[in-house]
Amino acid sequence: MSEREDQERSRVSRRQLVKYAGVGATLAAASPMVGGGAAWAREEDKNDGKPGNSRGRVWRAGDHHVHSEYSGEFDTSTNPPKFIKGADAVYPIVTNAIMAKNFGLTWAMCTDHGGPNHSKVNLEQAYPDLLRSRRLVPEVLQFWGMEFDAPALDHHTLMIPRHDDEAQMLHDLESRFATRDAFPSDPGRNTEAKMVEFLKYAKDLRQKPLVIAHHASRSATGLGVWGQDTPREFRNGNNAAPDIYVGFEGAPGHQAGPLNGGARGGYGNYPTHGGYDQMTARVGGLWDSLLGEGRRWWITATSDSHVHWTRGGSDFWPGEYSKTYVLARQDYADIMDALRNGRIFVTTGDLITSLDLTARSQGKGAAVGETITVSRRNRTDVEIEIRFRPLEDTNHNGDRPQVSRVDLITGHITGRAGSLDADTNPTTQVVARFGPKDWHKQGKEYVIKHTLRNVETDMYARVRGTNTDEAEPLADGKESPWEDLWFYSNPVFVHVR
Repeated sequence: MSEREDQERSRVSRRQLVKYAGVGATLAAASPMVGGGAAWAREEDKNDGKPGNSRGRVWRAGDHHVHSEYSGEFDTSTNPPKFIKGADAVYPIVTNAIMAKNFGLTWAMCTDHGGPNHSKVNLEQAYPDLLRSRRLVPEVLQFWGMEFDAPALDHHTLMIPRHDDEAQMLHDLESRFATRDAFPSDPGRNTEAKMVEFLKYAKDLRQKPLVIAHHASRSATGLGVWGQDTPREFRNGNNAAPDIYVGFEGAPGHQAGPLNGGARGGYGNYPTHGGYDQMTARVGGLWDSLLGEGRRWWITATSDSHVHWTRGGSDFWPGEYSKTYVLARQDYADIMDALRNGRIFVTTGDLITSLDLTARSQGKGAAVGETITVSRRNRTDVEIEIRFRPLEDTNHNGDRPQVSRVDLITGHITGRAGSLDADTNPTTQVVARFGPKDWHKQGKEYVIKHTLRNVETDMYARVRGTNTDEAEPLADGKESPWEDLWFYSNPVFVHVR
């Protein structure tokens, strides 16, 4: 392509961006990215390997829970119902992609609410806009899916693999199984049995989707007093489709609520802790209970963007505050593989930009999402190494957050719980706390090493860190979310034979 043709193509793209996303978002796309720049992968890290090959994998920031103007409302006085765009979330799909790019994301996902006959709206109206957004903002890999009306549960991410029939695949799943898609409404869709049926159906598809629970305890009325989502339902769903139903949001969206007088995450009944759902934040709580069964159950962090807080909403832009980092190539399949297999860490406020947790013993090693197998016949000390990279610039609030402490958390894996309702793991504990004097700098990273002595039973290890002085994340009030930052790794597993 000649220089003149390239310039003309750029002008056309700019005109299209103005048309579909608005002038402000277009200017953001054209301007240098501010803060959080380490989320961007280097050009030389483009896909250069086969699926499953670790070549080219780096930490890439993304967001799998973003709403567009296709989260609307329905006038059910007509048959079929009339869809009204922009009634709940307000931004075009391409605007979200532009802002995701501006705030350092390399992948994102459109997850609009369902409703009566919404499967047809997704297929005929929203999906063509997604295709246009992919053309206009190619730097951000944009997944297709929805905020699934999960039978008998709160909302979930339904993430569709990128392939030629992705639109039809979502239409099939939404029209068959989404609780609110039927018109007239069908009470038979809103049962746990229907959720299990959906997961089993999805498990048998050639192109396998992912399902991740949203704001899992937003409806909980107290600590361990569960609402729409319960431990029993998570276990039954994960049992039915362990490679499909793989986790929940550790840090829910709507984190800007306190900036407009609301609650972080919209958790009006029982609060988040440090911006994280109680299921994740409580050491020895539900997440640890699931991990203690040996389940591969992962956490993520999302924006749940509907309306930005500066326009009266409770949201940050995708990537502005919360990031889900995956160890992957810049490739749809490998990003989804990372989410499926736990190569994930999460952070708020850009407290860090990379986090590696490894376990080594007897000449073997494993990283997050992986398992190291050791023999009882040999000395079973396990060497834990934690590497993290702090933000080198200011974050999107203009702050330079500093990591004040890193915690190493371990728990035993004891097999399936006696009760599907179990929500604690009494073996889980913080085994070590590290401050700045305990880590040393290696290049741009900080390194912590710790030895777990005489490991005699199956276990897992995970890491969290903060810029606060709280020994445990406290229940949130109306403090600014920018003052209370945390990061969490997913676990590494140790199997003793």
